[in-house]
Amino acid sequence: MTSTTGSEPDARPAEGEAVVGEDGLGRCLWAVSHPLNRQYHDTEWGLPVRGEQALFERITLEAFQSGLSWLTILAKRPAFRAAFDAFDPEAVAAYTDGDVERLMGDAGIVRNRAKIEAARTNAQAVLELREHGGLDRLIWSHKPARTPVPRTVSEVPTKTAESKALAAELRSYGFRFVGPTTSYALMEAIGLVDTHLVGCHRRGSSGQHDT
Repeated sequence: MTSTTGSEPDARPAEGEAVVGEDGLGRCLWAVSHPLNRQYHDTEWGLPVRGEQALFERITLEAFQSGLSWLTILAKRPAFRAAFDAFDPEAVAAYTDGDVERLMGDAGIVRNRAKIEAARTNAQAVLELREHGGLDRLIWSHKPARTPVPRTVSEVPTKTAESKALAAELRSYGFRFVGPTTSYALMEAIGLVDTHLVGCHRRGSSGQHDT
C-alpha cells in the first residue's frame, strides 16, 4: 500500500521487512500499527474486488484518503457508507447541491467539498461507462502481467506505467482525484497487483499472480 496514496494506510518507513507478530504470522509494516489496519490487511486488502458498486466505493475512498492516513478512512468507513447511500452510483450521481451541503455538515466523514463534488462527478462517470463496457472492465483491463515482489517497504512502487494508464483512462471519462499514485493504491487494494511483502502471510492471497 502506498504512503501518500490513496488507500495507503499510514506513512511507511523508508526501509523494513515484514514483521512477525505474537501469533507467529508475518505482516506488512503498515498492518501492525493499529488493530483496524491489521484487520483490513488480514481480511480484505489485496483480495480481488469486482462489480461496479464495490469498485466505485474503493475509488471514492481512495480519493478521500488523499493527504490523509488510511486509518482515518477505515475508522470513518461505516459513516461514509451511510452518508453516500452505500456507494450506489445511481444514487450518488443524482445528488443535488443540497446533498453536497448535507455531506459538508456530516462530521462522520471527511468534509472536503472538492472530494465530495468529485464523488458525485465520478458516480456520473460510472453510469456513462456502462455504455463502454463498464467500470469493472475498464479497471481490470489494466492488470499487469507481473506483480512486484517487494522484500522491503522501499521496494514497493507508488505508481507504475499501468497505474498511469489507468488514471489516464479514468480521466478520459471524466473521473477526478484519480492520479497515478491514487490509481496504484486502488490497484493494490483490489488485487490487481500484490504488494504484500515477501514474508507477509497474506502474500499471494489475491490468486491473481504467481508470487
